Amino acid sequence: MNNRKLTRKIYIGNVPIGGDAPIAIQSMTNTKTEDVDATVKQILALEAAGCEIIRSTANTPAAAAAFAEIKKQIHIPIVADIHFDYRLAIAAMEAGADKIRINPGNIGGPERIRAVVDCAKERNIPIRVGVNSGSLEKELVEKYGGVTAEGLCESALDKVRMITDAGYDNLVISIKSSDVPMCIRAHELVSEAVDFPLHVGITEAGTEYAGTIKSAVGIGAILSRGIGDTIRVSLTGDPVKEVEAARQILASLDCRSFGPRIISCPTCGRTEIDLIGLAHKVEDLAKNYDMQIRIAVMGCIVNGPGEAKEADIGIAGGKGVGLLIKGGEVVKKLPEDQLLAALKEELDNWK
Repeated sequence: MNNRKLTRKIYIGNVPIGGDAPIAIQSMTNTKTEDVDATVKQILALEAAGCEIIRSTANTPAAAAAFAEIKKQIHIPIVADIHFDYRLAIAAMEAGADKIRINPGNIGGPERIRAVVDCAKERNIPIRVGVNSGSLEKELVEKYGGVTAEGLCESALDKVRMITDAGYDNLVISIKSSDVPMCIRAHELVSEAVDFPLHVGITEAGTEYAGTIKSAVGIGAILSRGIGDTIRVSLTGDPVKEVEAARQILASLDCRSFGPRIISCPTCGRTEIDLIGLAHKVEDLAKNYDMQIRIAVMGCIVNGPGEAKEADIGIAGGKGVGLLIKGGEVVKKLPEDQLLAALKEELDNWK
């Protein structure tokens, strides 16, 4: 995508977001943060899946203190999620958090905001200002006649001013809603108003299946407008699935590439091979290759070559027979059960 808005570039630890930096993938742990072993184990699994920034709650003094030990054992920046208690924000930063996520409206008055900002400024730690449709201020709900994109935008800009008035502008903004059209519009409004990096996500999206679809629609629509510098897919489930979904969203929009992309037909009554099983095997095989190509998996030797034209390489199978395809042209005919091996050989020698 080449229509992305150029925002300020900031650094979460050693990971840049905004400016010309790639759109970064985030997730959040669901362990008890003070359980260092469990939290580290989950973060390492998220790293392996492709997570680039991780967030953990700092909801108790023990959780905030645990950031120091967690940081020693992981390889990506860690963000402290703060609710209400400004002292936990300071404690988490003192323990090594690379960024904090706060709602300045619920951590106390100007003195407490100033204390948090002073600690962040001393360490050059970014602050993510979070606004959620579920906790929109009563006066804004009344002003706009309900929870609206305009109210979310105004709330976000008010929170930004709280931080900038305290003398700090190392900021990221997030505007979250479970209402997809509202969330899209709110991002448009905030993007028009400021040039701070935006953290994009659909909050409370749902379980793995429904939440992935909802997130893909919402996050995809926002990114397609050139808005967004880092994303988190929020699912009720294993956070590794959030990272996998985020990678697919970014790849689908050509925002980023993560190895081969699989194109596979949906099967029909003409299919005479186990195409579903074959497609899954190809998907697993492709994870072993770091190359930006498209692989087609087709279930018809008649229409397969034509349907695979968009791919760099493909395979198609019929009853007992298979085809190896390059650039839409059949380059080899072979037994159906040798298709996967033939594809692997081609990938091993791909240039």
